Amino acid sequence: MPGQKKSSKKQILKFTIDCTVLVNDELLDTASFEKFLGDRIKVNGKAGQLGDAVKLSRDTNKVFVAAAAPFSKRYLKYLTKKYLKSFQLREYMQVIASD
Repeated sequence: MPGQKKSSKKQILKFTIDCTVLVNDELLDTASFEKFLGDRIKVNGKAGQLGDAVKLSRDTNKVFVAAAAPFSKRYLKYLTKKYLKSFQLREYMQVIASD
């Protein structure tokens, strides 16, 4: 219909990575995990240049990711596994994605 306007508002996807068990056991630091994600998340094929597309924040036990719409939960799961692997924790921890 010619009279309608398309809304150009982008959908923002919000993800929460809960690291409570790892932080309580002093196996993981959320600050270093947030820095790892900031350095490794790719936006338009370039790692580390998040711009306005991805916003990272953290709490004492959680890391929050807010991203513009094409962004995959599976990609965050992949990066989390990669981070755990770098500390040889991958074989002892299981990364679970919930809705």
